[in-house]
Amino acid sequence: MQCRAREERPGRKTDLLDAEWLVHLLECGLLRGWLIPPADIKAARDVIRYRRKLVEHRTSKLQRLGNVLQDAGIKADSVASSVTPKSVRAMVEALIDGERRPAVLADLARGSMRSKIPDLQRALEGRFDDHHALMCRLHLAHLDQLDAMIGALDEQIEQLMHPFCARRELIASIPGIGVGASATVISEIGADPAAWFPSAEHLASWVRLCPGNHESAGKRHHGARRTGNQHLQPVLVECAWAAVRTDGYLREYYRRQVRKFGGFRSPAANKKAITTVAHKLIVIIWHVLATGRPHQDLGADYFTTRMDPDKERRRLVAKLEAQGLGVTLEPAA
Repeated sequence: MQCRAREERPGRKTDLLDAEWLVHLLECGLLRGWLIPPADIKAARDVIRYRRKLVEHRTSKLQRLGNVLQDAGIKADSVASSVTPKSVRAMVEALIDGERRPAVLADLARGSMRSKIPDLQRALEGRFDDHHALMCRLHLAHLDQLDAMIGALDEQIEQLMHPFCARRELIASIPGIGVGASATVISEIGADPAAWFPSAEHLASWVRLCPGNHESAGKRHHGARRTGNQHLQPVLVECAWAAVRTDGYLREYYRRQVRKFGGFRSPAANKKAITTVAHKLIVIIWHVLATGRPHQDLGADYFTTRMDPDKERRRLVAKLEAQGLGVTLEPAA
């Protein structure tokens, strides 16, 4: 049962009255069922959600480590992409051990970073003291602990997801969705969402990747998207961004939606358009799991092949005339 469906009645809050009120709502058919996954799916859900939280903690910890280095005047991230490469890690550990000479620290660079040694020497000329050494030592120890925990959870996830390998492959056939995201999808909606949701539209509504309804006096007003599954929505949006970077139907669909909502220069238009792509993904997921067939991309030319030639001709002529140009159409020789 969804607890938010039960409305509080001010001034009458007791356990007995709550029970009576729930029974009354149930008798009137005002309580809806809620998705309670099987034990194996629930176990995978707990582990995957915990792993995502640890990844967020790890990102936050890396930012704190970078802030400590910035405070010490160490600008390693201006040369390296982040503070995570092995070369930067070796330099930070050397700083903790007491090494302060920029030339010696820069010589710890590995691989492609060795071509940036002059820049590294300038970036490592800071004021690193004992306080910064203590903070960096604690941050690195915490990062190592988080990495070990994430690795252990990855192994557990693979064990829990082993019975659903075929289902994960079906989901991974969709552009933008990888193996990790497929595990998250299965842990949130189950391996057979058709058993819980009679249609793809029901699933999209449950995830809250569709507009809300606000109709009054026969007029449909703007309905904001409601708050839904906060664990699945971000993953689908991330997958949507990956999908629109791949040549195919979803990329072309995204471009058309951006133009519809205001153009590529509008951040709001891009945000709305990527939400519609995430909606497409959850619909595709329902269909591939319900049918048991891999996803077949419709292709980037899907919209042009279905276009009415006369309608497209009129649209282009009107667009040119709106710019003050006269247009005369003649058959090609």
